[in-house]
Amino acid sequence: MSIDARLQQITDRHAELTSLMSSGELDGDKFVAVSKEYAELEPVVAAINDFTSTRDEIADLKTMLSDPEMGDVAKAELKELEPKLSDLEHAVKIALIPKEKTDSRNAILEIRAGTGGDEAALFASDLFTMYKGFASANGWKVEVDSTSENDLGGYKEIICTISGNNVFSKMKYESGGHRVQRVPETESGGRIHTSAATVAVLPEAEDVDVNIKPDDLRVDTFRAQGAGGQHVNTTDSAVRVTHIPTGIVAECQDGRSQHKNKEKAMSMIKSRILEAEMEKAAAERADDRKLQVGSGDRSQRIRTYNFPQGRVTDHRIGLTLHNLTGVLAGDGLNEIADALIAEDNASRLAQFD
Repeated sequence: MSIDARLQQITDRHAELTSLMSSGELDGDKFVAVSKEYAELEPVVAAINDFTSTRDEIADLKTMLSDPEMGDVAKAELKELEPKLSDLEHAVKIALIPKEKTDSRNAILEIRAGTGGDEAALFASDLFTMYKGFASANGWKVEVDSTSENDLGGYKEIICTISGNNVFSKMKYESGGHRVQRVPETESGGRIHTSAATVAVLPEAEDVDVNIKPDDLRVDTFRAQGAGGQHVNTTDSAVRVTHIPTGIVAECQDGRSQHKNKEKAMSMIKSRILEAEMEKAAAERADDRKLQVGSGDRSQRIRTYNFPQGRVTDHRIGLTLHNLTGVLAGDGLNEIADALIAEDNASRLAQFD
């Protein structure tokens, strides 16, 4: 199918959806489905309209070049419009890249301390603060699901849900190994230590994604614990859910009730099963992608935070920012996220060439 035929197909479908929505004939579920498809096509059609109208205008101006009276005017306008056309064409190609079905989802964020003991747990806490700031800068909400703290206020592990518009589309690039280089507060000799933490970002699963049989689950309850292992309540409100066929385990203890904790643990189980299926599909596509900045491979070292030099380096795209404070505050992370999205789009566009 030619590019023009593809563009026409999309604009025709958009017009059809517009007519359906204004007809008053759609009931609840159908109206929701049509509205969702319409919303997804709206920015695509806007990009197509900008491109085609500019292309048509350029064609008209070219026919005027030989006109004695209008030739100079047409030449001046062409000089202004023609450089814009390639940018508009690129915008259309970006809009045509198939969206992952999970991009619009909320995300489950898991941060775990790695090599480095207490310093790694403190770094995990710093990463959580960074993602809270990132969420705030993007208008998202953060809800903590489960924590395991050390005695210094760091996190051995923290799991939370980030909800809002298109969270996973930006957060998915954060999966992988994060490394910090700095002098710990407990280091009397001033030596720089290297510590690590692992980040995993999972799309929040929906019921249609994963079919779980009740008999495949084992649910255990226990008392929630705080830092150092002390009990923080006197009831068995914490919940651990095991998916027996896969061995996937999730537990939640930060909710106020056993019911809430079970609900959260089940959400984690579904998301981890969905993640496993996505990883399998990504591995099958790996040969077609030279650069998988959004592959979610948590064994890959993706970023280094160097305190002595005040810099952050993302190793996947060779990007270094001398804005460590801004990145760790969260708002500066948007620059890295935007660069990763741009690189991922470029690699996906290359498949069409």
